[in-house]
Amino acid sequence: MTTPPIAPRIAIAGFLHETNTFAPTKAGMEAFLHGGGWPALATGEALVEAVRDTNVGAFGFIEEARGRGWRLAPLLWCAASPSAHVTRDAFERIAADLLQRLEAALPVEGVYLDLHGAVVAEHLPDGEGEILSRVRALVGPDVPVVSSLDLHGNVTGRMVEAADGLVAYRTYPHVDMADTGRRAANLMARLLTGQRFAKAFRQLPFLIPIAWQGTGFEPCRSLYALLEEMEGGDIASLSFLPGFPAADFADCGPSVVAYGATQDAADAAADRLGGAVADAETAFAGRAYEPLAAVREAMRLAEGASGPVVIADTQDNPGAGGNSDTTGMLRALVEAGAQNAAIGLIVDPEAARKAHEAGVGATVTLALGGLSAIAGDTPFEGTFTVEALSDGHLVALGPFYGGARHRLGPSASLRIGGVRVVLASNKTQMADREMFRFLGIEPESARILVVKSSVHFRADFEPIASAILVATAPGPMPLDPASLPFRHLREGVRLSPRAIAA
Repeated sequence: MTTPPIAPRIAIAGFLHETNTFAPTKAGMEAFLHGGGWPALATGEALVEAVRDTNVGAFGFIEEARGRGWRLAPLLWCAASPSAHVTRDAFERIAADLLQRLEAALPVEGVYLDLHGAVVAEHLPDGEGEILSRVRALVGPDVPVVSSLDLHGNVTGRMVEAADGLVAYRTYPHVDMADTGRRAANLMARLLTGQRFAKAFRQLPFLIPIAWQGTGFEPCRSLYALLEEMEGGDIASLSFLPGFPAADFADCGPSVVAYGATQDAADAAADRLGGAVADAETAFAGRAYEPLAAVREAMRLAEGASGPVVIADTQDNPGAGGNSDTTGMLRALVEAGAQNAAIGLIVDPEAARKAHEAGVGATVTLALGGLSAIAGDTPFEGTFTVEALSDGHLVALGPFYGGARHRLGPSASLRIGGVRVVLASNKTQMADREMFRFLGIEPESARILVVKSSVHFRADFEPIASAILVATAPGPMPLDPASLPFRHLREGVRLSPRAIAA
């Protein structure tokens, strides 16, 4: 009688943060304990429950792994809202815990890491390169190490060297995060049979504004179609990462990573896709409006429209390091006399406390927002009516968050004239209609919606929007990376695509 083979045992961990080195607030340990709209830090078997039925890479990997009958060794998973640097304390505590749990789990046949790709710590510019290298040093050269990455990852040579496979999202808004985990598991399955792939890595010499990286429009729509056409046969995996253009370190920027049956195949794929990205440089552009012009254009478009006009307050996007507290767009809505308009999230814990103390139906005079000392931004002073209150607990069911549970803290709907403000105590990117609904605001019925987001909002708001505009109110994430005071980029990198720099 033949003894059935023992199923491979795979260690699973996650450590995600998108670092805007120019943002006003750093990510300490508390940020990862809270999660900032993502599951809070979880260890051991609690990891599996924390990510269950959410749109994150680890959930997709776990589902695929279980379908293949693999045994799992869950270690640690955590994420925090984008911000400035991860503190030394937080990085080293999380990394040490992850490595200790991995060492205790050995031996394993493989390691899967759910990473972002754009971590900059106070003491380390290449956070993921450091994590992957420490994992590699612990498990040795023969154990497959595979990571899923955000397409905003700034990939480094050290990351490519330490991993057997880096697999990036293919959608922005990131509706395929869990699917990317599944693709990482499929690559792991091939590695577990003993296959190893040649690697090719290319970096592009220009930064791409995040507002023009969306995969639902050009040029990314065509670039990702080409990527999927090329993958297969001798190409085991192919990724294009437009990068996160607000990280002041040498490797910031777009990249291509290819894995092939031969070095020639990997190089040819990386060169072809990288060449297509380079050829598309001038297409990474779009129209943006000053705040008052954006509101007036939205008011014009809203006349007779079948759905709301949505304005992206892109430069205070918490998904890119903003604190979601600037007031430029609120000021413009009120000044223009906008009616049936709503804006969110504006984060101001003290204002939220005062609204709760006043109660529903009360009027309250506030100096709202403006807490991050952004040039050109100040608190908005006005008298508001408190229309609704909440403890801030909600489930975001749209395609980006995919069922993530949010804890926004004491929250309120405030009205001033024809404008309603979604006020919260904890920052989260406004990328789900439920972030209006939990305070009684029906987004489908509004004429104008202002969302503090750059692209992720499109996943849930585009189906109801009659038009979408991009506005440039003051904020910590300038639309054009050339506005940022870089000091550490590698030589020859253009701070904007040529079309913007011209």
